Amino acid sequence: MDDHIAAAEERLVSERMRQKLNEVNLAAQSHLSGVQHHINFTLQQAYFKCAYECFDRQKNHDEISNCVEHCGLPVHNAKDLVETQMAKFQEKLNRSLMVCQDKYEAAKVHSNNNNAIKDLESCVDLSVQDSINLMPHVAGKLKAYLSIED
Repeated sequence: MDDHIAAAEERLVSERMRQKLNEVNLAAQSHLSGVQHHINFTLQQAYFKCAYECFDRQKNHDEISNCVEHCGLPVHNAKDLVETQMAKFQEKLNRSLMVCQDKYEAAKVHSNNNNAIKDLESCVDLSVQDSINLMPHVAGKLKAYLSIED
């Protein structure tokens, strides 16, 4: 019977962790919406205008291709920047959650399961809140690099 209770508690903890991670995703979407809008509209629009100008009958195929490729660099660079910053953000969150998981596994061995679960939830809450609090800084860095005015 204890195994069934432990399994139910593990499922409950997993569900709560998914909910917490969803909070981080929502915060990221909220804070990065301006950055995504800038990339998807402002930079894409500039790219298409620039690329349109590349099509000149006096240019050969290679010149046109090089021109279009050059026009796409700002969009490509902006997307790379966002991906890199978000990968760093995700890596930091993952490391923090791994520490929580390690503490939980150690606590299960040394104490009762209820305290271990409470400690895990507290650790996850703190990690998630730290990540959510970091998101405006990440978004601010991206906006500054991309010269986005608020």
